[in-house]
Amino acid sequence: MADLKALKTQIEKAGLRWHAIENFDPAHWHDILLDGPKRARQIEQVKQMIRNVGEAGIPVIGYNFSIAGVAGRVTGKTSRGNAECVMMEGINEINTAPIRRGMVWNMWYDKPGDGALPVISHEELWRRLERFLEEVVPVAEQAGVRLAAHPDDPPLDRVRQQPRLVNKPELYDRLLAAKPSWHNALEMCLGTIQEMEGGDAVGVVDKYSKGVNMMPYIHLRNVRGKAPFYQETFIDDGDIDVLAVMRVLRKNKFDGVIIPDHAPQMTCSAPWYAGMAYAMGYIKAAMSAVDNGI
Repeated sequence: MADLKALKTQIEKAGLRWHAIENFDPAHWHDILLDGPKRARQIEQVKQMIRNVGEAGIPVIGYNFSIAGVAGRVTGKTSRGNAECVMMEGINEINTAPIRRGMVWNMWYDKPGDGALPVISHEELWRRLERFLEEVVPVAEQAGVRLAAHPDDPPLDRVRQQPRLVNKPELYDRLLAAKPSWHNALEMCLGTIQEMEGGDAVGVVDKYSKGVNMMPYIHLRNVRGKAPFYQETFIDDGDIDVLAVMRVLRKNKFDGVIIPDHAPQMTCSAPWYAGMAYAMGYIKAAMSAVDNGI
């Protein structure tokens, strides 16, 4: 708690506001995801984390209820100007290999065990999520914290043989219905949404920002193609019409936060920073354009 408050003070002294903290460490909730023997203890730990975040005055926790996490993506110099970007080139051994015991989210929380994790059904994973929300959303309500769920990236039916939850845009409806509450919300990753079969980033933004905004914050990147064949692009160079997204958000009086997500890395001394600076500048310019009626 003291560390959170000290960091928040440091952020605010720089003229910024701490809007969200993202992701639970696998070591803190692996048996919540796996329905393992430490689940009850880990649920209590997560509840206390939520209380601590609320007491520190941080309004949002982003999370991804996933066993496999992100897997199967590669990088290549296929973006504009030969900039290096993240992409997916079909189903391969990386995203079909079983997960070893002792691992979730491609991270070891314990020593590697014998064999692989049991393969479960989609309905079993939904059951685990619904039970999680039933237990923690009331705590989030009391703490004044919104829990924001990230969709599955890449949005396949299964990754490393384990099921996905939100790999289709309409499945966000099921997640919201699992525990109806303003505090059970969405971390809207528009690149992931656009990668989905039938995914339309502009339409999804309109749906969930209209009326009561269910998106505390948005990850904004651009992509070309659909999973399992897509590549990330510069923010002005993919299938998402970023200006159209901004127009919708302004129309619906969006009051959340937009942050640049991944960006291609340019050939320079600070490739990651340069790519993110380009994305940030484009987002700011698009916001200004829409504010001025363009």
